[in-house]
Amino acid sequence: MSESERPLLRIVRGTPDDVELAALTAVVASLPGPTPEPEPEQRSVWNDPATRLRVQLRPGPGAWRASGLPR
Repeated sequence: MSESERPLLRIVRGTPDDVELAALTAVVASLPGPTPEPEPEQRSVWNDPATRLRVQLRPGPGAWRASGLPR
Protein backbone atom coordinates (compact mmCIF):
# COMPACT_ATOMS: atom_id res chain seq x y z
CA MET A 1 0.00 0.00 0.00
CA SER A 2 1.53 3.32 -1.03
CA GLU A 3 1.70 6.38 1.22
CA SER A 4 -1.12 8.14 -0.64
CA GLU A 5 -3.44 5.11 -0.24
CA ARG A 6 -2.97 4.81 3.53
CA PRO A 7 -5.85 6.26 5.58
CA LEU A 8 -5.07 9.20 7.84
CA LEU A 9 -6.87 7.58 10.80
CA ARG A 10 -8.04 4.10 11.60
CA ILE A 11 -10.44 3.32 14.46
CA VAL A 12 -9.19 0.19 16.21
CA ARG A 13 -11.58 -0.01 19.13
CA GLY A 14 -14.84 1.67 20.08
CA THR A 15 -17.44 3.52 18.07
CA PRO A 16 -16.86 7.30 18.09
CA ASP A 17 -19.69 9.52 16.99
CA ASP A 18 -19.29 12.10 14.23
CA VAL A 19 -18.33 14.93 16.62
CA GLU A 20 -15.60 12.90 18.35
CA LEU A 21 -14.23 11.71 15.03
CA ALA A 22 -14.20 15.29 13.68
CA ALA A 23 -12.36 16.54 16.79
CA LEU A 24 -9.77 13.76 16.54
CA THR A 25 -9.27 14.42 12.83
CA ALA A 26 -8.78 18.15 13.46
CA VAL A 27 -6.14 17.49 16.12
CA VAL A 28 -4.21 14.97 14.03
CA ALA A 29 -4.38 17.17 10.90
CA SER A 30 -3.00 20.17 12.85
CA LEU A 31 0.15 18.32 13.94
CA PRO A 32 3.30 19.51 12.16
CA GLY A 33 4.79 17.23 9.55
CA PRO A 34 8.40 16.08 9.41
CA THR A 35 10.93 18.88 9.08
CA PRO A 36 13.67 18.59 6.45
CA GLU A 37 17.29 18.33 7.55
CA PRO A 38 19.06 21.69 7.38
CA GLU A 39 21.83 21.84 4.80
CA PRO A 40 25.32 22.09 6.28
CA GLU A 41 26.66 25.60 6.30
CA GLN A 42 29.25 26.31 3.63
CA ARG A 43 32.37 27.55 5.35
CA SER A 44 34.48 30.22 3.72
CA VAL A 45 38.21 29.61 3.37
CA TRP A 46 38.79 32.76 5.39
CA ASN A 47 36.56 31.43 8.19
CA ASP A 48 38.03 27.91 8.24
CA PRO A 49 39.58 27.03 11.64
CA ALA A 50 42.28 25.00 9.88
CA THR A 51 43.81 28.23 8.63
CA ARG A 52 44.70 29.13 12.22
CA LEU A 53 47.11 26.19 12.38
CA ARG A 54 50.71 26.89 11.59
CA VAL A 55 51.97 25.36 8.39
CA GLN A 56 55.53 24.65 7.53
CA LEU A 57 56.87 27.32 5.22
CA ARG A 58 59.48 26.44 2.69
CA PRO A 59 61.99 29.24 2.27
CA GLY A 60 62.60 30.32 -1.26
CA PRO A 61 61.18 32.52 -3.97
CA GLY A 62 57.60 33.52 -3.22
CA ALA A 63 57.64 32.26 0.40
CA TRP A 64 56.61 35.66 1.73
CA ARG A 65 53.58 35.62 -0.56
CA ALA A 66 52.58 32.07 0.44
CA SER A 67 52.80 32.95 4.14
CA GLY A 68 49.77 35.26 3.92
CA LEU A 69 47.52 33.25 1.65
CA PRO A 70 44.95 30.74 2.87
CA ARG A 71 45.57 27.13 1.97
